Amino acid sequence: MNGRGSRPVEILLVEDNPADVRLTLEALKSAKTQTTIRIADDGVMALSMLYREGVYATQPYPDLILLDLNLPKKDGREVLGDIKTNDALKHIPIVVLTTSRAEEDVMRAYNLGVNCYVTKPPDLDRFLTVIKTIAEFWLTVVRLPRSE
Repeated sequence: MNGRGSRPVEILLVEDNPADVRLTLEALKSAKTQTTIRIADDGVMALSMLYREGVYATQPYPDLILLDLNLPKKDGREVLGDIKTNDALKHIPIVVLTTSRAEEDVMRAYNLGVNCYVTKPPDLDRFLTVIKTIAEFWLTVVRLPRSE
């Protein structure tokens, strides 16, 4: 249902916590849709990948971005704002996946155009369930826009 044909769904995971990266990758392996997952461990790297700078020049645009808010170099709030004000990128759905439960972060993220805000559960089993649920919804139910 993702409208991709045989092309894998491109996911950009923007996360600086190696344990969360590992768990997210493990949970995404169970997705029924073929995916290619690229990882940026800070906001500057994420934007370099999205703007196709330097070594990322030939990398495809992601079909979905999983974005942590608390990142080094450039935080996720700034990254979200940059993406949603860029005509070439603003169509890409973004799921904020963060530890922040602060109402101001939730409101700011939605005001900046995030598609979904999810707070990371503290325990392992619930975290894996949340990632699998995100994958099930965004990769099999939702029709994602085709990035060039």
